[in-house]
Amino acid sequence: MRAPHACDPTRSRGRLVPEEESTFRSPFQRDRDRIIHSSAFRRLKHKTQVFVEHEGDYFRTRLTHSLEVAQVARTMARALGLDEDLTEAVALAHDLGHPPFGHTGEDALQALMAPHGGFDHNAQAIRIVTHLERHYAEFDGLNLTWETLEGIAKHNGPVAPPIPWALAGYCHRHDLELATHAGAEAQVAAIADDIAYNHHDLHDGLRAELFSTDELAGLPILDGCFAEVDRLYPGLNYYRRRHEALRRFFGVLVEDVIAYAHAELAALDPRNPADIRGAGRPIIRFSAPLFADLKVIREFLFHRMYRAPAVVEMRAEVTAVVRELFPHFMAHPDELPKQWRKDVEAVAGDETELARIVCDYISGMTDRFALQTHARLFGRTVTARGVWA
Repeated sequence: MRAPHACDPTRSRGRLVPEEESTFRSPFQRDRDRIIHSSAFRRLKHKTQVFVEHEGDYFRTRLTHSLEVAQVARTMARALGLDEDLTEAVALAHDLGHPPFGHTGEDALQALMAPHGGFDHNAQAIRIVTHLERHYAEFDGLNLTWETLEGIAKHNGPVAPPIPWALAGYCHRHDLELATHAGAEAQVAAIADDIAYNHHDLHDGLRAELFSTDELAGLPILDGCFAEVDRLYPGLNYYRRRHEALRRFFGVLVEDVIAYAHAELAALDPRNPADIRGAGRPIIRFSAPLFADLKVIREFLFHRMYRAPAVVEMRAEVTAVVRELFPHFMAHPDELPKQWRKDVEAVAGDETELARIVCDYISGMTDRFALQTHARLFGRTVTARGVWA
């Protein structure tokens, strides 16, 4: 049953370019399908989550992460009476703007683009779905509904000045009301992102042998999960034991969010989606006690995984890849692919516009393609161990 504060596809604020409605799909279902069929979504298959794509076949990539986020987001949306299709669309699109090499690549591009308006992966996702995907006859981008665009732009909360240039440019044409919180569906997608990466980063860290199962069993929340598994399945195989414990950890996070959201919604008593946007705080979030426990787990991951020596070494190597590719294409735009050279010709020598085209091109690269391009241009490659060969 749809909650009164859920976004109703029949009352969508519509698309920038009006289109005839589909006979069989709601506007939000069409948004989801366009995102799945986009080139940017396919490229997530070979983009870093934590480990660079070529470091192992079993580690999460941006694509598998996005699918996990969408799965848990739909579950929570259903439990809360929200529009599942809009929730899924935002969840699937939330990482479209990530460059190769994850946050390491983003940091490198942000530094390189500082004189030209900076780089932000959320703003870049908006640029992708409103401009860079060029497949349709009547418009650039995917022409998504206002609600989906709002969710992509604001799923992490209101966007405060200075507004990233890619986002500011679109909002001049199509106001996404950046100063308010997003609707409940986008808030669910955001917290599903937190749940997914907290869960799978623990799993990937174990697979990479950056920490041990016994270390995890001593952390908050996880201690109870391991204890329950040991009580139910004494002597369980090592791999099954940790999988069962992490599965329960995942469930604890989801159940906490749903329970807390029900309590918050009951107190707020929203009558429409605008009441959620105007609440002045996120409604879909972790309870304070669980969030405090998660901070301990995140601190553990920060030191033992995100700043592990092997990960830091690889971060330095791939940062160098981005830092060398960017000035090369700035100096040699004639080496960009044909469709990108046409954009360069249109800007008539404006350095900032050229930088934005080069940034769009590099940020769209997969890990694999960035490494291959760098090896072709500079004669050096990065191995899975993170050293120059």
